[in-house]
This record gives sequence, C-alpha cells and structure tokens, in this order.
Amino acid sequence: MDLLFLFKIIFILGMLLGLYAVIRNLDIIKIIFRYWFDLIFRK
Repeated sequence: MDLLFLFKIIFILGMLLGLYAVIRNLDIIKIIFRYWFDLIFRK
C-alpha cells in the first residue's frame, strides 16, 4: 500500500515536471513542428 502510494506520488510529480518543461519550451516546439510541416509539404 505504501509503495503504491509512493509510486503514484513520483508519477504525478514526473507528469507535472514534464508538463512544466513542455510549457517552458512551447515556442521551441512550435518552431520545430513548423519546420517539419514545411519540410514535408514543401510550402
């Protein structure tokens, strides 16, 4: 029971940390997606 609770807490903290990293780097991710979109569809 305690081990499962600990894993849940670690998982939730990891998810929040990942979400924070994505939000902080959203402009970089947009630039990369735009580059790939232009590369694939040759605008």
